[in-house]
Amino acid sequence: MSKFKVLLTDYAWGDLAIEREVLSQIDAELVVAEQHDEETLTSLAVDVDAIITCWATVPAAVIEASPNCRIVSRLGIGLDNIDVEYCTKRAIPVTNVPDYCVQEVAEHALALMLALARNVAFFHHETKEGRYDLQATRPPRRLQGQTLGIIGFGHIGRGLARLAEAIGLKVIVHSRTPPSDVEHLDLSTLLEKSDFVSLHASLTEQTHHLIGINELALMKPTAFLINTARGGLVDHAALAMALEQNQLAGAGLDVQTPEPPDLTQPPYNDPRVIVTPHTAFVSVESVEELRRRAATQVATRLCGGVPENVVNLEKLE
Repeated sequence: MSKFKVLLTDYAWGDLAIEREVLSQIDAELVVAEQHDEETLTSLAVDVDAIITCWATVPAAVIEASPNCRIVSRLGIGLDNIDVEYCTKRAIPVTNVPDYCVQEVAEHALALMLALARNVAFFHHETKEGRYDLQATRPPRRLQGQTLGIIGFGHIGRGLARLAEAIGLKVIVHSRTPPSDVEHLDLSTLLEKSDFVSLHASLTEQTHHLIGINELALMKPTAFLINTARGGLVDHAALAMALEQNQLAGAGLDVQTPEPPDLTQPPYNDPRVIVTPHTAFVSVESVEELRRRAATQVATRLCGGVPENVVNLEKLE
C-alpha cells in the first residue's frame, strides 16, 4: 500500500509517465479520474492526500470530501476552475505553474496576428477548395508601423511585446498594474488606437466579457482581435454581431466558451475568424515542464516542504 494517494482529475496528453515518475519517488499512488463530473470527483477524493487538476472544475464539494487533502495543484496558469477561497479556509495551499508556456502563448498570439494580417488562413482555405484568386478578399497592410494593443501585461503580454517590437509594431498597453516602460492607456483609448488587440488578462468577475458590444464598437473596422487567454473575456455573440456589421476585420481565437464550441455557428464559421483548439500553450518542452513542476509541487508539499507558486500563501500565514 502506497504512503500517499494523489487524485488527477483530468489531463490532455497521451500518458502519465512523468507524473508517475515524480510521485513514485515519495511512494505516492496516482488515482486517475475516468469522468470529470463533480459526483465522480467527490467520490474519488474521499481518501486522497492531494489533487492535481488540468481543466476539470474542482469546487468546494470535491475538496470538502477529502479530509486529508494537503494541496491542490493546477496543471496550468489560470485558477478559475478551483475554489481557491474554500481551499484557503481549509488552510490548503493552491499552486499553479504561471510561467511554463510564456514563450509558446506569445508565439501563438503573434502567429494568429500574422495569419490574419496576411490573409494566410483565408487563402489557404480558398486554394484548397480550388479557388486561386488574389483579389478574393481585402489586400493586407504592412505590419511594420501598425499598433498592437495588449490587454494584460504579465509574463505573456511582455513576451508578445518583445516579439511584436522586433517586427516593427508599436506596442501600447492596458493593464491592472500600469507598466513604466510601455505606453499605458485606458481600455477605450487602447481599443480606438489599435490595429491589433491581443488579450492576456486573467478571467475574473470583473473581466468576464471584458470585450463586449460596446468595446468592439470602439475598434477600427480594419482591426483584428486576438484571444489566447480565456474564452470568457470575450462576448462571442457580440463578436459575431460585430463581424456581421463589419465593425472589425477579423479575429484569432484560441480559447472559447464553451470548449469545444459549436463550430457551425458564428463567429466560429466566419471566414475572417481563425479558430485553434486551445493549443497556444502546447509545445513538447512546455508540456513536459508543466507536468513535472505540478507533480513536484505535490511531492514537495506531501513531504513537508513549501512548494513553488503557492497562490494563497499570504492568506495561509
